[in-house]
Amino acid sequence: MLIKIVMDKKFNKAEAGYHMLQLLSAVDGHFGPKEDLVITNYLVENYPFRVEMDGAMEALSRLKPEDYILHFQKCMNDFFQDSEENERTRFLKFAVDLVKADDKITEDENIFLKTLFDTWDSAHME
Repeated sequence: MLIKIVMDKKFNKAEAGYHMLQLLSAVDGHFGPKEDLVITNYLVENYPFRVEMDGAMEALSRLKPEDYILHFQKCMNDFFQDSEENERTRFLKFAVDLVKADDKITEDENIFLKTLFDTWDSAHME
């Protein structure tokens, strides 16, 4: 039921970006302080006002790993709809910095990044 509620909600850029970064940090099964710093910097740089993310953390913690990619794709679409190209380009840098934060990029992280780059690039070409 939670996955349906999360999938039905339209996220704004702040929420969608936060969800995507959190999912990118979760797919390798390890969350370290360097990853946390990238996420914090993203929120500070892009959303200088206070953004409430407690509900997002609760919803994300209830997602099953097999649902991560579906939720990630939904957030990609929500972010894309509300953003301009320069905002997406800046987000992509944060996403790459996040997966590189622990000095290794896992196969799962690569799948998520590739999905993000391919989807946004093909959507931009249309």
